[in-house]
Amino acid sequence: MIPHVNFKSGVPVYLQIVEQVKAAAAGGNLRPGDALPSVRALAEELRINRNTAARAYAELESEGVIETRQGSGCFLKANGASPLRHAVRSERLAGELDAVIVQAHHLRITDSELQSLLKERLATFRERRDDAPDGQP
Repeated sequence: MIPHVNFKSGVPVYLQIVEQVKAAAAGGNLRPGDALPSVRALAEELRINRNTAARAYAELESEGVIETRQGSGCFLKANGASPLRHAVRSERLAGELDAVIVQAHHLRITDSELQSLLKERLATFRERRDDAPDGQP
């Protein structure tokens, strides 16, 4: 799992890596015990400074998401995914919803109009998902 970084987003690269690893753990793309790329491999793949990659891993380790095994590398902790699963998903979604709410405010869309639009979009999503041959949107 190699994260992708957006150098123009204004979010520090190490934080982008941290959030993407947490999201992968919460979404099940990374499972407890899975190895992460080495600091060197991550830095080379993303074309970032090794210190930036190391800082991301240090942050993840301090939060209890990953563990470093001397001579073996970094691995997702066995207990790292479960507490993050709901919290990370909710946090990511809350950020996206905040942006939508601000946009709706600027467009002078009322709360009830926004709620109706959300319900409509959810219904459309469900229809597409149900109509898809493999059950995916």
